[in-house]
Amino acid sequence: MIGVGILGLGEGRSTLSAVLNSKKLTLVKMCDISEEACRKRAREFDFHAYTTRYEELLSDPGIDLIAIYTPDHLHADHVLQALRSGKHVVCTKPFIDDLSRAGELLEAARESGKRVFVGQSSRFFEPARRQRSDYEAGVIGNLITIESHYNADHRWFLEKPWALSSQFKWLYGGLSHPVDFIRWYLPDITEVMGYGMISENGAKAGLKNHDTMHFIFRAADGRIARVSGTYTSPTQPTKRDSGMTCILRGTEGASQADYHELRYSVTTREGEERMIHWGDAQQKYYFRFEGESHHAGEYQNYLEYMADSIEQGFTAYPDLKEGIGTVALLQAMDRSLETGQPVRIAELLSEYKITPF
Repeated sequence: MIGVGILGLGEGRSTLSAVLNSKKLTLVKMCDISEEACRKRAREFDFHAYTTRYEELLSDPGIDLIAIYTPDHLHADHVLQALRSGKHVVCTKPFIDDLSRAGELLEAARESGKRVFVGQSSRFFEPARRQRSDYEAGVIGNLITIESHYNADHRWFLEKPWALSSQFKWLYGGLSHPVDFIRWYLPDITEVMGYGMISENGAKAGLKNHDTMHFIFRAADGRIARVSGTYTSPTQPTKRDSGMTCILRGTEGASQADYHELRYSVTTREGEERMIHWGDAQQKYYFRFEGESHHAGEYQNYLEYMADSIEQGFTAYPDLKEGIGTVALLQAMDRSLETGQPVRIAELLSEYKITPF
């Protein structure tokens, strides 16, 4: 059993459920700067080993793995502290918010010999796993292009003061999910071009950054992909249009994974059309709390994958290097929005003295 310490009990709520329900992991202690947050989770999960001091997780010999769910700007420091304390790390996305920290993170991981996994959770929904399995089996032939989007009616975010700050960007908090799908299938993106705007709803609320975005990516081999996101407007009924989807178009078939709807469809290389919609048992596994928030099932899937990687010695992806690469791509996208020009990833990496992986 892998001993786990959880830092950050907001998003970490899903991780608490995941670890407490896993046969591969055991929860040792949880931590949040807010004692009230600790007490709330202790009551909710009837688990009472908590602390408000991160140092207690770092020094606990029973903890093998620290799972980090703190605000984005704290990730780099928290990951470094965990590695230097001899702990494996799971860190939620986006992995870091400043590429200038990449070098010291890479060095700390090398020196510690410990593993770092980035919690790009959407890869671990059932439709994504089935789509990837079919892709690797050659069901759709060779990949031609990818289209992905994440559209959500998050107008309720606009009532939160922090969502109206200049630091908050849906590019990192929302669009990073479909961008990860692009990276998963086309890891060698060389250039990105994007346009964004603040919608009428966002402008009326005082939003500072784009809530509506469209991007085109180009890979080293010339293949292209597309990602879109809208966050402050109504959405279509889910039976008509998934909130988050990934479409693969191949030489001999195509597939589509719809995430929150737990729906998957594929046209195979033999011309057969299939559609799967996972039922109540899987719905309850993935969505354990109110509505469709806190997708604990996908967290359990990736935490158990990480546990297997520690015990069996394989690399769990997205790893540290892939996480840094995704942040570089997101920052290139951000720059393209600001300049209205295409941005080459190699030029951005060069600015931060990061050697392309």
